[in-house]
Amino acid sequence: MTTAQRAGSLTTPTLTGQMIIAGDHVTGTGTAVHAINPATDERLQPAYAHGTAADVARAAAAAAEAFAIYRNTSSAARATFLDTIADNIDAAVDDLVARATAETGLPVARITGEVGRTSGQLRLFSAVLREGSWNGARIDTALPDRTPLPRPDIRQRKIPLGPVAVFGASNFPLAFSVAGGDTASALAAGCPVVVKAHDAHPGTSELVGRAITAAIASTGMPAGTFSLLYGSGRELGIALVTDPRIKAVGFTGSRSGGTALVQAAASRPEPIPVYAEMSSINPIYPLPGALKARAADLGRAFVGSLTLGSGQFCTNPGLVIAVDGPDLDTFIDAAAEAVSATTPTPMLTPNIAKSFAGGVDEFDGAATVVARAAETSAPNACRAALFTTDADTFLGSETLQQEIFGSSSLVVKCRDAQQVRDVTAKLEGQLTATVHADDTDHDAAADLVGLLELKAGRILFNGWPTGVEVCHAMVHGGPYPSTSDSRTTSVGSLAIERFLRPVAYQNVPADLLPTALADGNPKQIWRRVDGELTRD
Repeated sequence: MTTAQRAGSLTTPTLTGQMIIAGDHVTGTGTAVHAINPATDERLQPAYAHGTAADVARAAAAAAEAFAIYRNTSSAARATFLDTIADNIDAAVDDLVARATAETGLPVARITGEVGRTSGQLRLFSAVLREGSWNGARIDTALPDRTPLPRPDIRQRKIPLGPVAVFGASNFPLAFSVAGGDTASALAAGCPVVVKAHDAHPGTSELVGRAITAAIASTGMPAGTFSLLYGSGRELGIALVTDPRIKAVGFTGSRSGGTALVQAAASRPEPIPVYAEMSSINPIYPLPGALKARAADLGRAFVGSLTLGSGQFCTNPGLVIAVDGPDLDTFIDAAAEAVSATTPTPMLTPNIAKSFAGGVDEFDGAATVVARAAETSAPNACRAALFTTDADTFLGSETLQQEIFGSSSLVVKCRDAQQVRDVTAKLEGQLTATVHADDTDHDAAADLVGLLELKAGRILFNGWPTGVEVCHAMVHGGPYPSTSDSRTTSVGSLAIERFLRPVAYQNVPADLLPTALADGNPKQIWRRVDGELTRD
């Protein structure tokens, strides 16, 4: 393979170990890394050499050049582009499943489902584009006879921000990575995307990058609409966020990583928004009536959610808060039995496994261990852990309020409902909060929901937080540190709003108006005209 090779073909699954910059395969000149199969510690081929600041500059320049064209493509053209990416990903499912399972240790069924979720997200935004309300069209018609002053004709629509940097996540090699929700929503908005792939799954990233590049070629989009880079997060990532041509950032990862990007973006001469999903322990509230009716069943189901995917979900239930008593004891006993019976499973990377073990060791000195999964000699394994403590100890401990990324959870025993509220008030911002309630709990639940609205982006009843539905009403976000901007979501159709901004057009001649604001509504989209929603 040559150093710069066209990347628009999907005819071969052979991996190149190269970046993709505006349609070209480019060999990095930095540190070479290999994916590691965490189930075996096997080093996978090929090596992926990191890019440099020069590669960032090339990709950002190509994105800026593409933006001038891509932002003016029609909604229908971008919808076709997204559908084509989805089709290409679905067509590559066998290669994607084979490589992603090797790079992550995740089971075939999980990765197969994630392929479907990834293509489904792309098709969701395709439908959003065709429906048209994303334009946010508003028209206040002129009132020339209004006194004491006439009103001009004022019209508003939303336009794309510009090139977007997206950082692939470690725990979702597809759905929150190269063609994940951040990329899909940015492309839908009309923004070219430069992705920094995660080193944990570079081969999967290349295959998906190739699917996107092939879609660019077949639909006639400008080559700079997409680039894929490999590199150190602290070096290449900061260079990407601080490049003046990048206008927004999407990130899923650690609090330290997300905070560093937020600070770098805020320190630019032109600050830009960073939409970072970072840290959440996702409290569970089994209320007294629910515990009395089904404590053991809740305990077992809780562990099923806790251990799913070795607990490597941003919505993993890392905290249980409940009033102490015999029914809570039954819940804990059932959960402890279930944890003890679980088989340790591989974590995504050796570093994640090491961090998990360290976090559990810290908790071991601050709370009571009630159950661990069996010991194992397998590499990088997650031994599920369950701890308990009382509310007073929890409130006085910073350690116990930290996230452990993996199958570990802490049950906090409270004296009464007021102490449940006191503990909740002390929590940081969360992605989710889950309430288990029977009919007799509704008065208490109503009081609790008012508090949880201030703490979490999604409130669930009688379910489990793992599993995030991709739909129009979903919110996958929340107050800091769960995300860096609590007003947004990274999942669902509302995610497109992150990469748009409003522009008003005052007394603009009819023949110069954007189509979304034209007289007669030629695209038949929903618009707010003189305060009323209409398609007329």
